[in-house]
Formats: sequence, structure tokens, C-alpha cells
Amino acid sequence: MIYIFNRNGVCLLYRERNRPLHTLNPQQDHKLMFGLLFSLKSLAAKMDPTSADKGNLGVPQLPGQGCSFHTFRTSTYKLSFMETPSGIKFILVTNPRTSDLRETLKYIYNLYVEYVARNPLYTPGTPIRCEVFNTAVNQHVRSI
Repeated sequence: MIYIFNRNGVCLLYRERNRPLHTLNPQQDHKLMFGLLFSLKSLAAKMDPTSADKGNLGVPQLPGQGCSFHTFRTSTYKLSFMETPSGIKFILVTNPRTSDLRETLKYIYNLYVEYVARNPLYTPGTPIRCEVFNTAVNQHVRSI
């Protein structure tokens, strides 16, 4: 699965492959994923041993501020995460045995910049409907 969220929690893109069980409707799924990211980012910042200023748990931080996380793994899936300086969040949910996906997330971000952010017809904050971007992302995700 791939999710792309803007800084306000709006899901700009959601794609899934090989998901045998659908327990939530898409809107609930998006809210749950964004809430999980918000909580994990907040916890990582609060637990940061290198920062004296811990802030308040649950208070949003600016992108790039404080400690961040890149991945976590359970027995059934692995979540890989990257946030850009502008607050765009890229999430891949894969098999738990998948290797480090930071380069893959950077590649998808570069596709986003090339085909979405630079597209004069795209309105920021709206779902991504660029077929060239979708095709390129789907081809790359299939290869991992």
C-alpha cells in the first residue's frame, strides 16, 4: 500500500495491492494511518535523547524538527515513512521482510515533484489524478 498525505492530513493518493482483508472504509483507513503517523512522530520527538527541549506530547512539530522515525515492523507488515520539508508524507506498507525503502520513498518523492508539484494544472491539497505519476509509481512499487 502507498499513502501520500499533505501537511493537513488530507490523503492525496492511496493505492493498495494484495490486501486480502478490508476492515475499514477508505476514509477511516486514511484517518487511522494519519493518526498513527502523528502519534509516532510525537512519541519519537518526545523520546529524543539528543534534545533538551522535548515540547508537549501530541503538539505538532514542523517537518524536520526533532527526532523522526523511518520505519517500523510488525509480524505482518512493515511501514516505511518519509516526510518532506513541505510536510508531504509518503508511506509504504509492505511485507515485513522487505529491505530498507528510504531510497524508494525518495524516488517516489522525485516523481511527485516532477509530475505533480510542477504541474500547472494540479491544485495543491487535492487528490493526485496525474496518470503519468500514477503509472510511474505503480511500476516502481511493483518492482520492490
